[in-house]
Amino acid sequence: MLDQIADIGRDAQRGGYSRHAYTKPEVELRHWFAEQAERRGLAVETDRNGNLWAWWGEPGANALVTGSHLDSVPGGGAFDGPLGVTSSLQAVDLLQAKGFTPGRPFAVAVFAEEEGGRFGVACLGSRLLSGAIDAAKALSLKDPDGVTLAEAMKAAGHDPERVGRDDEALGRIGQFVELHVEQGRGLTVPVGVASSILAHGRWRFTFAGEGNHAGATLIEDRRDPMVPAAQLVIAARRAARDGGRATVGRIVPNPGGTNVIASTVDVWLDARDSDDARTRAMVAEISEAARQAAAEEGCEVRIAEESYGDTVHFDPRLRDDIANALGGVPALPTGAGHDAGILAAHVPTAMLFVRNPTGVSHAPEEFAEQADVDEGVRALAATIEHLGS
Repeated sequence: MLDQIADIGRDAQRGGYSRHAYTKPEVELRHWFAEQAERRGLAVETDRNGNLWAWWGEPGANALVTGSHLDSVPGGGAFDGPLGVTSSLQAVDLLQAKGFTPGRPFAVAVFAEEEGGRFGVACLGSRLLSGAIDAAKALSLKDPDGVTLAEAMKAAGHDPERVGRDDEALGRIGQFVELHVEQGRGLTVPVGVASSILAHGRWRFTFAGEGNHAGATLIEDRRDPMVPAAQLVIAARRAARDGGRATVGRIVPNPGGTNVIASTVDVWLDARDSDDARTRAMVAEISEAARQAAAEEGCEVRIAEESYGDTVHFDPRLRDDIANALGGVPALPTGAGHDAGILAAHVPTAMLFVRNPTGVSHAPEEFAEQADVDEGVRALAATIEHLGS
């Protein structure tokens, strides 16, 4: 099934895929999912926050829900997100072939803007669904072209006025199980379960100086915001100790000319660690270094927290139940965020991981062996049968 969508959203410049929320490739993937679900007799609906639900039988309370997302980071791999969606549909195929019918409501979900690749906030669909982000704040988020989420949703046929916490949809979920390609090399067997997710968040640092001519302005006369921005990158690396992770993956100078000293530079920091205290201490250290570097260059810096999630510990009973049902597969933590992590604050959630031999994710080299993918589908089908009987 991944081969069926292999040509959708290819990024010729970056390599890999760029499938961002409410853009043409992502909308095409939504239509593809709906068609595939309906072929299997699943009834597809879109909730008020742009998330898709494919129901096997009648929707109802205490539903068992699986699924993932179809959007990507810029230039992302083929497996992050789509593997969980295609595996869910393939698991339905296996169960239908053996004559299984769920004994409780069951759905495959596709959550919108999980990566935050367009509007900057990860897991936006599940955050809106659960009320973890204010609707007005979310709708005002802008993509790099200045298009707001409200405008993008309206252009894609959704009603922005209905966006926000959806107690009806959230209340239907009895348990949520998300299958995902592993984003690391922690698995030595084809399939495992998740134990926890690191505390993590995103911060924007805006350095403001004085735009000027690159050739006519003496070094001693400059207030160049790119200088403290560069020092922030180094400060982030130095602050990430003992398992912490701090990453600058995006820098945007304004106006962005080769022969122009920037007037402002926006720098996005991704920071993660084992718990809230360690994560925030790391960000505080980086922030202080940024303030000092800005002052030394005669610049100013504004720091804004764009999103944050505390450490997630997946439901231990559900985790152990699934692991035992699958023959005692291992449990491992992950540094990557997921919709399952957002929903964990409201309903029992679990995750299945499929081995990634390269350990690479969020890049074109992301990979999973076909045999492991097949094992993941069988494991998900066994989990659905076990929990959904």
